[in-house]
Amino acid sequence: MASDPNLTSLTLAEAREGLLKRDFSSAELVRATLDRIDETEPRVQACLHVLRDKALADAAALDGAGPDRSKPLWGLPVTVKDVFLVRGAPTTAGSRMLSGYMPGFEAGVVTRLRAAGAVITAKTNLDEFAMGSSTEFSAFRPTRNPWNLSRVPGGSSGGAAAGISARQAPGAFGTDTGGSIRQPAALCGCVGLKPTYGRVSRYGIVAYGSSLDQAGPLARTVGDCGMLFGAVAGPDGRDSTSSRVPLEDLSAMTPPEASKLRFALPRELWEGRFDTEVEKVLSSARRVMESAGIRLEAVSMPSIRYSVAAYYVIAAAEASTNLARYDGVRYGLRAPGRGDLLSLYRESRTEGLGPEARRRILLGTFALSSGYYDAYYRKAAQVRRLIHEEYARILGEFDFILAPVSSIPAWPFGSFTDDPLTQYQLDVMTLPLNLAGGPGLSLPAGLGADGLPVGIQIQGPHFREKPLLEAGMLLESMFPRLPEPAFVSG
Repeated sequence: MASDPNLTSLTLAEAREGLLKRDFSSAELVRATLDRIDETEPRVQACLHVLRDKALADAAALDGAGPDRSKPLWGLPVTVKDVFLVRGAPTTAGSRMLSGYMPGFEAGVVTRLRAAGAVITAKTNLDEFAMGSSTEFSAFRPTRNPWNLSRVPGGSSGGAAAGISARQAPGAFGTDTGGSIRQPAALCGCVGLKPTYGRVSRYGIVAYGSSLDQAGPLARTVGDCGMLFGAVAGPDGRDSTSSRVPLEDLSAMTPPEASKLRFALPRELWEGRFDTEVEKVLSSARRVMESAGIRLEAVSMPSIRYSVAAYYVIAAAEASTNLARYDGVRYGLRAPGRGDLLSLYRESRTEGLGPEARRRILLGTFALSSGYYDAYYRKAAQVRRLIHEEYARILGEFDFILAPVSSIPAWPFGSFTDDPLTQYQLDVMTLPLNLAGGPGLSLPAGLGADGLPVGIQIQGPHFREKPLLEAGMLLESMFPRLPEPAFVSG
């Protein structure tokens, strides 16, 4: 059955208004998005698990009770990355290691989404255990970019971003450890928010780098990201890293006056080598901002030069610790082995984990090993502290930091298969913010002549998501609104 484009093209805010006016029911909206998934999945492959029966039943139950204005996401379909535990649905984290795993409880984000009235329609694809920047490293299949099906959607939340662009859902949740929300949002032409570390509960999320992981929303507009974020943010006693800093009132957001804003532009992020089309779009965006009266000033953040090395030591070390539980005995896939414990470990992990996950586990284990901890992990932690202090200094002088998201647009599949270090270097625009722990918002800045989206990101002070979103709304109104991908409208 063909989906209704009048419903699947709606933003979250538009869909909520239609539901409250009873222009259509939640069941009709949810069914339209599920039909859209059926139409597009053979080409996009953004979803690992489609929860059709449960989603339709949940929507029917909501319709039976009637619209509830007290629930900000009442009746709205939302997808979640397949690292969020959902009761009664598989959770694989994109890995064969967790094939067949059915959790008996739900992630804190999922619980709050349901409490806000949202309907979970699908679980989206990702790089295995969120380790990657292209969604090529999913153990099951790669996700394709709706703007060009021969290109990657970014990662690791590539399924979430591609699903937004393909009109499979008006809102989605992913996780951002080193840019895994902001980068796929940029490559797929949608909006993505990485909240401050600790602002959104990590309870019930399959861990990658525990001191870096943070859940956040993706959507078509900045306002929609604010709706999703406001529904799930806040302290959770089940997450020891959850912050109790009071959440700002997001019920009414107003874009600031352009002439009152000062943005810092770190030279270390802006003076590198960019793809020609990316450079053109970003230069145009900066000119638009300056012509509106926004002040843009170059600054130096020298520690950023060491952020890639520090990040991949810290993230890999934490990954090696987190994934040690998948030993073929207590958790995860269990290979037959040859009778001894060592072969059981080796064969279970070889069979259950892909090459990128194994690479990062080995790197992290080495960095934490006796004799190397001080040389690698301790130094990486010291660099992290320097980066945190530089962010605090710059954001004490400026309202926000403006930065690119990626130096290149979505690249062809297989471009970096034999050169992972080059692909790691592409994360230099996003991962410093994860090391600093602050919030960041990626939004579309325009299309290149190649027809591929280019994103730009705003980074702000800790726990100041509201002014960050408000500034994003201002920039969104200045930048050109992207058309739907030809794949979507064709």
